[in-house]
Amino acid sequence: MSRHVNIPIFIPHLGCPNQCVFCNQRTISGVTEFDLGRVRTIIDEALATVESDAEVEIAFFGGSFTGIDRELMCSLLKTAYEYVLCGAVKSIRCSTRPDYIDEEILAILKKYGVKTVELGLQSASDKVLSLTKRGHDFSAEKRACKMIVDSGFSLVGQMMIGLPGADAASETLTANFIVSSGASAARIYPTVVFRQTELCDMAEQGEYTPLSISEAISRSANVLEIFDEAGVDVIRIGLAANENLSSEDTYYAGPNHPSLGELIENELYYRKIRKLLTDTDVSGDSAIDILVSRGSLSKAVGQKKINKLRLSEEYPSLKLCFKESADLLGRDVLVKVNRLSDN
Repeated sequence: MSRHVNIPIFIPHLGCPNQCVFCNQRTISGVTEFDLGRVRTIIDEALATVESDAEVEIAFFGGSFTGIDRELMCSLLKTAYEYVLCGAVKSIRCSTRPDYIDEEILAILKKYGVKTVELGLQSASDKVLSLTKRGHDFSAEKRACKMIVDSGFSLVGQMMIGLPGADAASETLTANFIVSSGASAARIYPTVVFRQTELCDMAEQGEYTPLSISEAISRSANVLEIFDEAGVDVIRIGLAANENLSSEDTYYAGPNHPSLGELIENELYYRKIRKLLTDTDVSGDSAIDILVSRGSLSKAVGQKKINKLRLSEEYPSLKLCFKESADLLGRDVLVKVNRLSDN
């Protein structure tokens, strides 16, 4: 199976019509300037480092791509599409806002070979959207998702955990909406508070309480479980690590942990295994094989063996053995019971 490689082109906050309370794109992307003349260089340098059989995609991230100057947007798409036409790149994707999607924009994206549209669907709650000054309501999200999917694009939903006014119930609602909208993939971003944002002012004034690491893990695992059960691929959990995110000059508070995504996956595996053990007759002394897909063993066992330790404390009479199985895929888990008394 060929490796998928994104060539990211960051458009720092160009085209965004307003400032959400949580937003500091310069900090998140590490990009402060945009030079149109550098786009070809970025793509060529990236292509020189990837394997010949890699599945390569040019991705326009950062600002609201479909909201930037129309001439600039078409110029960027035309440049990227040249690499698709010559076979160097397989496809193009972009990220944008729900209120910057219409029939004309989608026609332009299709003309230049865009296959995937990532949409900021931070919440399905109008209350949360209002408190975060998102600039649109839930109806705009529903309309944009339908138009994107009906037009034949792959939809990726980007949602956030721990926004002002949000709770576990509203986040579950958002995840279920992304699933029902026909999204093929999703991103989960626990809210981190950056300096020079309105959210930072709210936190300093006691109007907003940032999530702790444990809260972020629990609530993110809730929505990861929804996506996992629905077969929606989660392609990112948490912000990508970079120096800006840990600097005291930019980071104020919230779940900014370098291994947050893995910790959230650890929690999901713990829940899955515990449910299987609860639903399976494991009374008495038993040896239990906990089977997971290839490459998933460390996530199932957990960082510092946390899942194995927790389960061993909860089931002290069981001998737990974590193993990989070629018969399982993704985050699938299976338990096999071997009675010690039968041996």
